[in-house]
Amino acid sequence: MSRVGLKPIEIPSGVEIAIEGTTSKVKGPKGELLQHIPEGLIFDQADGKLTISRPNESKPMKARHGLVRALIANQVTGVTEGFSKILEIVGVGYRAQVQGKVLDLQLQYSHPVEYPIPEGIEIICPEPTRIEVKGLDKQKVGQVAAEIRAYRKPEPYKGKGIRYAGEEIVRKAGKAASK
Repeated sequence: MSRVGLKPIEIPSGVEIAIEGTTSKVKGPKGELLQHIPEGLIFDQADGKLTISRPNESKPMKARHGLVRALIANQVTGVTEGFSKILEIVGVGYRAQVQGKVLDLQLQYSHPVEYPIPEGIEIICPEPTRIEVKGLDKQKVGQVAAEIRAYRKPEPYKGKGIRYAGEEIVRKAGKAASK
């Protein structure tokens, strides 16, 4: 059983947390995040720490407890440090570049793929084969990275496509040469 919900959340200086009903609002040096949270938990903020407790030991309440603690901890990390995902493009003729609020991808289709950059997300391409997705909201950063990767997932024979940095692609052997 997870004990995530029992750990207190450290609140760095310059970060304000306000919980009003079913909304948690975290304000910090990089910005402000709002998150819908389920009802029924008890919040106590003291000595630069936020502790979350549950009123009973039912299974749904235990699950909610860990979820809410993780969501608020991610908000605190987002407004202080931010989140980022790095994507690598592998393949001859595959490249990416940012043009204004649009990510332009050349992925050997008959047309270029244009991905509109959502609000609250920053995408930079330091190299034509590297994409960095940055933002305050962990969920949004991960979703944008997954949507970009879905345009050309890595294929198992040559490994061409868009992959996360450090992701290992299990390669398959091609057809064996006949004798």
